Amino acid sequence: MAELSVLKANFHHPFLVSLHFSFQNKDKLYFVLDHLNGGELFSHLQKEKHFSEARTRFYAAQIASALGYLHENNIIYRDLKPENLLLDKDGYLVLTDFGLCKEGMTPNTLTSTFCGTPEYLAPEIILKKPYDITVDWWCLGSVVYEMLYGLPPFYSKDHNEMYNRIVNEPLKIKRSISNASTDIITGLLQKDKTKRLGSKGDFNEIKDHEFFKAIDWDKLLRREIKAPFVPRIESETDVRNIAEDFVKIKINPASLAPQNLAMTQRDHDFVDFTYVQKNPMAS
Repeated sequence: MAELSVLKANFHHPFLVSLHFSFQNKDKLYFVLDHLNGGELFSHLQKEKHFSEARTRFYAAQIASALGYLHENNIIYRDLKPENLLLDKDGYLVLTDFGLCKEGMTPNTLTSTFCGTPEYLAPEIILKKPYDITVDWWCLGSVVYEMLYGLPPFYSKDHNEMYNRIVNEPLKIKRSISNASTDIITGLLQKDKTKRLGSKGDFNEIKDHEFFKAIDWDKLLRREIKAPFVPRIESETDVRNIAEDFVKIKINPASLAPQNLAMTQRDHDFVDFTYVQKNPMAS
């Protein structure tokens, strides 16, 4: 229900996936979301190894705007990663999957749940310390780094080793990027959250950074900036940009759904789940 609540609040932002309908039967819960067949940012990054600074900036600006909107509505995201960022037909990014979001997070609110994706966890989460919305800016720094270099900043196949690197090892940045790129990555990946870029002014502090000097934020929100890359899409049913593993997933009929879902519904946990967006086909 928390994810449904966040989805209901977010359909006014151009870089957050929109919920059109939600409904249920006795076995399953259903979300009807935007159809986005431009592929995961992760897939495109895997294919191209890394992005140019201009393309990275274009994507990072949209991510920052989306996170800023969530924070403005007292929501912490907590699971930013390339797999949760989808491209639309125009080459713009859309943030999806609000399963780990938490509402009621004002700038001074702390929480302590250990959650997220290992490669992108902020040090304070790994150390099981109370944390705030600035963990989202750490994640942004990790994703910006990955877009420029091809891997997350402290990556290791061994999670324990990776956690040790995130908490204890200094950030290593190659000289192949601009000073502005170096500075924003360094600022976002501050291990001390009180010194992290975004800790003082949240999104406004991010958008004013030199790295985003070339971004016209009003035009970006109106989607008037030409995307540096537009995925090849020939029709609404074109799935060439979607990972084959997802395309091959068989639909699980409602009759085969786990029995415990029906039991929770009887407990009235999902009594208000059904939702219809106003003018759902207009957007």
